[in-house]
Amino acid sequence: MSLSNNIEFLRRLPKLNKYNALGRWPSALGQGPAASRLVETTGFGSNPGNLRMFSYHPADQRARQRLPLVVILHGCTQTAADYDLGTGWSVLAERYGFAVLAPQQKSSNNANGCFNWFQPEDIARGHGEALSIRQMIARMVRDHSIDPTEIFITGLSAGGAMAAVMLATYPEVFAGGAIIAGLPYGIAGNLQQALTGMYQAPPRSARDLGDLVRNVSPHKGPWPKLSVWHGSADKTVNPANADEIVKQWLDLHRLPPEPMAQSLVDGYPRAVWWNADGETVVESYTITDMAHGTPLGLADGEERYGAEGAFMIEAGISSSYHIAGFFGLTDRVPQPREVPKAMDAATNSAIALPAPPLVPPPSLNPLPWPEPLVERSEPAGRRRPPIDVGAVITRALTAAGLMK
Repeated sequence: MSLSNNIEFLRRLPKLNKYNALGRWPSALGQGPAASRLVETTGFGSNPGNLRMFSYHPADQRARQRLPLVVILHGCTQTAADYDLGTGWSVLAERYGFAVLAPQQKSSNNANGCFNWFQPEDIARGHGEALSIRQMIARMVRDHSIDPTEIFITGLSAGGAMAAVMLATYPEVFAGGAIIAGLPYGIAGNLQQALTGMYQAPPRSARDLGDLVRNVSPHKGPWPKLSVWHGSADKTVNPANADEIVKQWLDLHRLPPEPMAQSLVDGYPRAVWWNADGETVVESYTITDMAHGTPLGLADGEERYGAEGAFMIEAGISSSYHIAGFFGLTDRVPQPREVPKAMDAATNSAIALPAPPLVPPPSLNPLPWPEPLVERSEPAGRRRPPIDVGAVITRALTAAGLMK
């Protein structure tokens, strides 16, 4: 299909949606908007990108005073509720104790509901849709006791490309991100360049890709860690884009192009790179023979997060669960507070003692919009601790599946 035909197809897509399932994903599950856990918030700043803000906050926060936050960005023809229902992020949030922010595009901004990841006015720091999402994060931090050092972002397709935008324009805000079937930051500045990137994925040098990120903000590092996912049979976004994303972030982290470890996870290849401290900072999953979409499957303990639908594909691997693990969110399961007990000497039976008071969280100073939430650069003069060789070897063996 020629580039001109692709452009014409995109122009006709809003009309075609009436005749296919793309615009009716929730009903295909037998669920409507009421089934969503997300709640809309208005008044989160100047909102120059004219987006909508939805979020989920777990009901029981007793075990943790400050919560991590995961920002989830839907793909084209989807809504925030569609994407949350399909990926199961709010269910994961309830299980593991973190909050979810789900920005939503408006049809008045993009007829297909895509985030405008290729429009210069929407992908620059301090402008457009990027600033709107930044303002939503600041509102979440202010209102929901969010830990500003544990903010993550993920998205699918155009949402994945927009996640790359946020990681590039506000790297000091995020501890990590995950891009599913997306594209590198900065490769497109108009629709024609976007389509070229989607279908052809022209290769660029690692240095040039890294410079696209380095030149968009004053941030000098350290950089967020990144997980990349792509189906090898994707006909919508060329799978070569996954390699370009990895190349871009390896350059930022100053890591070699060859993986430090490779293994199979639920039958699919995973490549891993770690830093001098032995921490995995870049990983890449290739979902063999999968088309364009988010891979779904059973998580550990035979749990399932999300449900099949448009661009939500049963593949035997739960991307949401593994991404949450990459972010470090599945390591800590909130436990109910137990009431301390002592023994009654007279009756030799247990008696309850008064529960200790809950310690209030540290006060959160209001954060001005659009200033950074937290700066991750190291203080001047701080020296990196020596490399723990044993930890590096252990991590390599674990990534290769030779240790648990």
